[in-house]
Order: sequence, then C-alpha cells, then structure tokens
Amino acid sequence: LKHIPVDRGAGAQSYKAAVDSLRKGELVGVYPEATISRSFEIKEFKSGAARMAIEAGVPIIPTVIWGAQRVWTKGYPKRLGRTNTPISIAVGEPIAPVGPPNELTDKLRSVMQKMLLELQEGYHHEPGAYWVPARLGGSAPTLEEADKLDAQDLAARAAKRVE
Repeated sequence: LKHIPVDRGAGAQSYKAAVDSLRKGELVGVYPEATISRSFEIKEFKSGAARMAIEAGVPIIPTVIWGAQRVWTKGYPKRLGRTNTPISIAVGEPIAPVGPPNELTDKLRSVMQKMLLELQEGYHHEPGAYWVPARLGGSAPTLEEADKLDAQDLAARAAKRVE
C-alpha cells in the first residue's frame, strides 16, 4: 500500500499526486468529509473526491464502513487487537465523473448516506453506547452538536497556531 500525505493547510501537492495516481490506474481512497464524524452520521462533503475524479476521468467507487468507530475514533481509547468487533463494509456501484463538482459531490453524499443507513439497519446497536448515533438511541452527539464541537476544536487549533 502506498499513501499520499495530506497537509490540510497546503493540499495542492496532495491533490496533484492523487490525480496523477488516478490517471495511472491506481486506486485512491478519499474520505470526503475530511474528518471523523463524532456523530457517526455523514457530514457535509468536501468536493475534492469529485474534482479528482472529473480531472482524471475516472469513476468514484462509493464505500462505506460501519463499526470501525468502535475500534478507533476521536476522543475514545483505541481498542486494537482481537476485539471480535464486527465491521461492515459496503461498496456501491461506480459513479461516473460527470457534471459540475458540487453536483457530483451531492450525488456521492446521497449515495453514501443511503448505503450507511442500509449498513446500520443490519447492525446490532447497544442502547446508549458512545458509538451509536443519537437517532439510533446512542449517546453520540447529534450532527449539529458534533459540528459545534468541531468548530470549537478548529478555533482552538487556530488560536494555538497564533501563539
């Protein structure tokens, strides 16, 4: 496996490397939310995946993972090793790289949202568990609450850079 380092403050080189890799026929995995969702719901997407696919002329293969948040997520100890934690993965149909990037991004988000809901339906959720979305009876913050926490973290990181 090969990876492309991403500097969030200067992503142009990473973007170019990803497009070059795609043009060479390589697979490039992108998390279009650009962060871990504390709500365990799908957040708003950045347009990078769509822009890369359009520029390289390759389809997007939507992929959703559910259960991995029980092993490793923001704010909780990592549970690495043999935990017998079920992790579900769904791979969707390829999405053609056509249309404006914002429309392709919206389509990708819609497809992935549907895929996530389908995975969640077949998964056992412990009532009140930190890794379960609020709408499914868990104690994870709602998407709105998670967005506020993310904004606070972003502001704190920005303030730290100024110091």
